[in-house]
Amino acid sequence: MELLHPKHWRPAKGFANGVAAQGRQVFVAGQVGWNAEQEFASDDFVAQVEQALGNIREILAQAGALPEHLVRLTWYVTDKGEYLTRLKEVGQAYRRVMGRHFPAMTLVQVVALLEERARVEIEATAVIPTSACGEAAQGAAR
Repeated sequence: MELLHPKHWRPAKGFANGVAAQGRQVFVAGQVGWNAEQEFASDDFVAQVEQALGNIREILAQAGALPEHLVRLTWYVTDKGEYLTRLKEVGQAYRRVMGRHFPAMTLVQVVALLEERARVEIEATAVIPTSACGEAAQGAAR
């Protein structure tokens, strides 16, 4: 994976401007902050962010992918102001779940999400390097 950032641009903070990768592509539909039973444990914004990221991580694992294979995240939030006000807490939740890997990210404020209680929805794209795909296949064959 190669992070793409023109040398004359200011450094990105908490995201990459672009990512180039080659391998098996994994596309994760928008995940909201509910659990495996499709129930919201909290209406708190940061708690929902952490749960949505955890859901993404679990789906990635089904494909043999890790958080460091993420190349793109698109965040949909219902309140940009809350995101900005709680950015430090969001960053802490992100690092707890995803570590210190920061793919290309976009954040969009929306009027509402399909799930009434959802405050955030995050979709993801990951690319598992070809060498890692081969290793996973060999491990499954054993």
